[in-house]
Amino acid sequence: MTTIAKVAKRAGVSLTTVSHVLNHADRVSAEMRRRVEVAIAELGYVPNPQAQSLRTGRTNLVAMLIPDIRNPFYPELVKAAQSDLQAMGLDLLIFNTDVPGGHSQEHSRQYLRHIRNRRIDGLIVGDFALHDMHDALIGIDIPTVFIGDLPNAAVDSVKIDDFGGGYQMGAYLAKRGHKRIAHVTGPSFFAEAMARAAGFEQGLRDHGVEPLAELRREGTYLSPSGEEAVEWLLATSGDHLPSVVFFGNFLMAAGAIAEFHDRGVRIPDDVSIAVFGDQPQLEYVRPRIARVGNTPSLLAHRATAMLLERLSGEYSGSPRSEVIPCILHAFDTA
Repeated sequence: MTTIAKVAKRAGVSLTTVSHVLNHADRVSAEMRRRVEVAIAELGYVPNPQAQSLRTGRTNLVAMLIPDIRNPFYPELVKAAQSDLQAMGLDLLIFNTDVPGGHSQEHSRQYLRHIRNRRIDGLIVGDFALHDMHDALIGIDIPTVFIGDLPNAAVDSVKIDDFGGGYQMGAYLAKRGHKRIAHVTGPSFFAEAMARAAGFEQGLRDHGVEPLAELRREGTYLSPSGEEAVEWLLATSGDHLPSVVFFGNFLMAAGAIAEFHDRGVRIPDDVSIAVFGDQPQLEYVRPRIARVGNTPSLLAHRATAMLLERLSGEYSGSPRSEVIPCILHAFDTA
């Protein structure tokens, strides 16, 4: 078995020098570092992570809480964050709090205890993973970044401009001449969903279209509620369908598109579709869906950058709150 002592002997340096190369490379000259790295490569030495953790006080582990691993938005967050962290020598642990399963608070409390006990270096929280538990982040003793709307500003946060994105879509549909517009929102207990809805309706009003209360329906952010929205529209509107339906997220729109197809309703010939969200999966849907939002990866990249700034000591000030603007894509369906 290759040990640190054998590496030191091969490189012709002290054990302390090898330790510095492994844990504090800035303390070693370039030539010494090169000699140690060559010896490590020749001997195939693999550092013991537990021993390194004891020496440095760091585990090189970052945890990420997400609310629903089945929602394609969150794997995109995970993928982008993992890529950025791996480039800096950090590993990512994923915890799914399962908000749709109805046990999110129980899971969240358990996972937060686990994260503290494992001495995780940093934490990224994906919006609804801590639904109705934002106060759990007050006084948290590890660097943390929250993705989404964080009212208490307990830690760094970054979010999409939900109101602004909704406004852009409302203005766009009004300018396109739509008057009879259906609106399927996200759950009313999610602040982001209500911000999207408020922005959308304000965008309509500011461009001469009054939102119709009888064509507004609250959804769940899950695909079945998109199917149910289609059933509701067909039952209440019959042949007099709205000219366009705006969905508060991609999953509801996906469920609705499938249900419209199964019932012989053509998109966009019989009804137009627009959606809040810009997941990569939308690139493979035809006809191409008109949408507003920004990519999950952009949120993850910025959240990871903010966390790395905390971990490196580059930033140590009060919690920051950043907002990423939305982009409107005027595609085939609206």
